[in-house]
Amino acid sequence: MNDTIRLDPSDNVETALRALEAGESGATTPIPRGHKLAVRDIAKGEAVLKYAQIIGWASQDIPAGAHVHTDNLEFRNISHDYDFGTNLREVPEPALRDTFRGYRRANGKVGTRNFIAILTSVNCSATAARKIAAYFTEEKLAAYPNVDGVVAFVHGTGCGMASNGEGFETLQRVMWGYARNPNVGGVLMAGLGCEANQIDWLIEAFGLTPARCSRP
Repeated sequence: MNDTIRLDPSDNVETALRALEAGESGATTPIPRGHKLAVRDIAKGEAVLKYAQIIGWASQDIPAGAHVHTDNLEFRNISHDYDFGTNLREVPEPALRDTFRGYRRANGKVGTRNFIAILTSVNCSATAARKIAAYFTEEKLAAYPNVDGVVAFVHGTGCGMASNGEGFETLQRVMWGYARNPNVGGVLMAGLGCEANQIDWLIEAFGLTPARCSRP
């Protein structure tokens, strides 16, 4: 097992995985566990890199193997450009891939559970949703080995809530998040039909595919 870890080839420091004495693993001074040591000479004013990111600047010349800490590291105000995915690198194809038993959804996501969610569009249908979920006890679910459970997701918003604005949009976004969660294999939406938060609108807006059931 290595005594230090270097997270990126561009890093000029590495982290001690245990307390190091001078002379161990390239350290020239004692290095406490979890602290940094220089992997090469770092000149005064040079950026100190960890995780391929600047964590400060050398306030003095730091020789290789020295403890990098507040006595030789300084911070500066800098401007940031928050770009994402700009440091992508090709990863070699592994000889073996780890796998697990999961559920691949139509949108490409993969769940580790297979729940049926009962969602309510209004607080008036919360009791009904809870009773539906409670009906499916472990004994009843034994007939459906691929279903991990039936869960009710309810809220306390009433019929007359504002049909636009931040609150309305937040509620719909949360409901959509429940419905499209990869651990949810199917959704039953319970409503009254008179509320501002209409189920049909949710289905259309968030691209859900309804299943129509009919009794003989």
